[in-house]
Amino acid sequence: MRYLLMLLFCLPLMASAVEFDEFTQSLPLGRSLQVFEDPSGQATIADVRAQDAAGQFRTHDKATLNAGYSRSAFWLKIDLHYRPSNPAAQRTWLLELAYPPLDHLDLYLPDATGAYRLVRQTGDALPFASREIRQNNYLFDLPFKPDQQQTLYLRLASEGSIQAPVTLWSSTAYLEDQPVRLYVLGIIYGVLLGMLVYNLFIYLSVRDTSYLYYIFYIGSFGLYQLSVNGAAVEYFWPDNPWWANAATPFFIGCAGLFGSQFARTFLQTKTHSPWLDRLLIGLIVFSALVIGLSLMTSYALALRLATTLALTFTVVIFAAGILAWWRGLRVARYFIIAWSAFLLGGIVNTLMVLGLLPNVFLTMYASQIGSAIEVALLSLALADRINAMREQQAQTLFDAGQKLEVLNQQLAHSNKLKDEFLATLTHELRTPMNGVIGSLELMQTVDLDPELEQYQQTAAGSARDMMRMVNGILTLTELQAGKLKATPGSFSLRAVVEALRVQFEGNAASKSLDFKVEVLPTLPDRLLGDSAKLAQCLECLLDNAIKFTRVGGLALRVTGRPSADERMALSFAVIDTGIGFTDLGEATLYQRFFQLDGSMTREYGGLGVGLAICRQLVELLGGKLTHRSEPGSGSRFQLDVEFELPVIETPADQPTRDCTRAPQDCTVLLVDDNSVNQLVMRGMLLKLGFRVRSADNGAAALDCLQRESFDAVLIDCQLPSHEGASLCCQIHALPGCAHLPVFMLALGADREQCAPGAAIDYLPKPVKFEDLQAALQRRVLSC
Repeated sequence: MRYLLMLLFCLPLMASAVEFDEFTQSLPLGRSLQVFEDPSGQATIADVRAQDAAGQFRTHDKATLNAGYSRSAFWLKIDLHYRPSNPAAQRTWLLELAYPPLDHLDLYLPDATGAYRLVRQTGDALPFASREIRQNNYLFDLPFKPDQQQTLYLRLASEGSIQAPVTLWSSTAYLEDQPVRLYVLGIIYGVLLGMLVYNLFIYLSVRDTSYLYYIFYIGSFGLYQLSVNGAAVEYFWPDNPWWANAATPFFIGCAGLFGSQFARTFLQTKTHSPWLDRLLIGLIVFSALVIGLSLMTSYALALRLATTLALTFTVVIFAAGILAWWRGLRVARYFIIAWSAFLLGGIVNTLMVLGLLPNVFLTMYASQIGSAIEVALLSLALADRINAMREQQAQTLFDAGQKLEVLNQQLAHSNKLKDEFLATLTHELRTPMNGVIGSLELMQTVDLDPELEQYQQTAAGSARDMMRMVNGILTLTELQAGKLKATPGSFSLRAVVEALRVQFEGNAASKSLDFKVEVLPTLPDRLLGDSAKLAQCLECLLDNAIKFTRVGGLALRVTGRPSADERMALSFAVIDTGIGFTDLGEATLYQRFFQLDGSMTREYGGLGVGLAICRQLVELLGGKLTHRSEPGSGSRFQLDVEFELPVIETPADQPTRDCTRAPQDCTVLLVDDNSVNQLVMRGMLLKLGFRVRSADNGAAALDCLQRESFDAVLIDCQLPSHEGASLCCQIHALPGCAHLPVFMLALGADREQCAPGAAIDYLPKPVKFEDLQAALQRRVLSC
């Protein structure tokens, strides 16, 4: 009974032993393993044998043990039975574990007494010299005697992925198998090296940064592959175990960084897809983090982050290629095909590392094979990009020639096109601003609490600044088109200066600047000239003076002297204590969009067109603009222009009439096709007490005038098809309307289109409340 029980106990052990003979070439042992997981990693060989006796080892049923990322230690039990048919045959046997990134690998064999002891300790956490046989994979020499049965234990532990593709080899068969593996790896690394050198020469020729990023990407990825398959440990850093572990996540991070930057430049994501470009920038930052952590933190954390980076990198780059292809980028075709091969290889290799696929030759080297194909195809893509650039340049030259020919044909129509553009732009930009400024003017007539009044003043000031900027651009455009002309009229010099003082004293006060306005007392007040263009010139100069002055103040000084032929020569000097500037030539200083340096726009704002406008307007008025300035000592701009002295009519020439009319007794017809402007003007008229009727077009206005009696008509000069200009004549041709006061609401450029007449007045847009009140008082209530 005792011997029977012993036999029954030994039967399972004998049944699990793997038999081989002298004709065996290679024997995969994955399905013959028995595995015990030691979560603490502290178990000794005695503890493990006790667990074995207690039946704690589990039978492994897959071709390769793949535990993925695990902190446990794994013990492998392998039972081998050598049963040669010819006992005299001499064979040597090698046990191979073909996974170089393992940190620790210990082999336990029984000694002569049957006690197990550690016979070999290796792994990439130890110097390369610790290996029994100097190969990138781990090899152990196993001596077997004929009909010998032997049980061996392997202990595996690693901070990275734990894989155990175990094979028993005949030494002769192993040596015969190596050339095939070396040929495959040689082709892979030969392609990588060849493409690196090839693209290096192209970069030195064309200096395209895409090639430089690609070169670094190839180098990083190739070193990563050498690190993974153990060749780098064998040839490059055999005596540096720390770097042998850190190199893998380090080079994954480098490949991600340079690969992402290459994709950005190659696929032009910054132009075609800003959100994808930001995603690639995020991937670059993540890659830099992996590089840093690989050198500063544990290998386990760095490797897990690197694996996440590899998966994210392949998916994002592939998506970027798909998007570029969808948007018509020609070179994206090669890019997609290349990254498809790399993506497939990378996913297969990563799934193998994570334990989701078996560790076989194809899965182990899938990443290397895919990367070799990818590198070769991307090099073709880069070459195709050069061809595409050449074709694009040729096409660009051809298209340029065609465009020049078309432009020459259209040259005769250019003035008409510019006029239409100017009219449309003037109407579209200024019309909404008129509504804003007019609404803010109306708010001034309402009692507001101090907080709302402050908001109203801020909004009004900002709206005026915006309108001044729009006027500046459009004035410059009109000047360039030759459409702007001086429009003489009688004006009050002191009223113009006072309006400028009111307009800019708030801006000066907000910067704690002293603002002085000095007008020579002996100067006449009434002059004949274009006051609007004079005011616009002075606005440009005062705006610049406030803008470029931090401390101190500015002054507007008006002097003059009589000139010949009843004319007055006036000098307007704008002096400030601002930053000043180095004296420049007039051609440079008065150039459009010129600023002293690029930081001026960021620090002080503005478009750089003020002086250019001012110079041309002064020349249009027949005057001259001069300047004097020193850095840090302020600037002085002086405008010299002559105006005519108007003929003063004697009071006896005009009959005096008493005015007894009140606004509520008068009806005003408002003709405007813009609902916003109509609402604003209607509100102003109602605030003044007038009765108001509205019409959207000239036909409706004429119909109203034929049916009702009106005391004044306000017409927007920008009615469609220049209807506003012709409507004046049609109104005065109606019975009883020959002397009806008509007010044209017009921009500066439109004023010339308004029909002149004794009963026609001009109100500049945007219409100010006080200007409207004064005009109606003079023409309607005083008549």
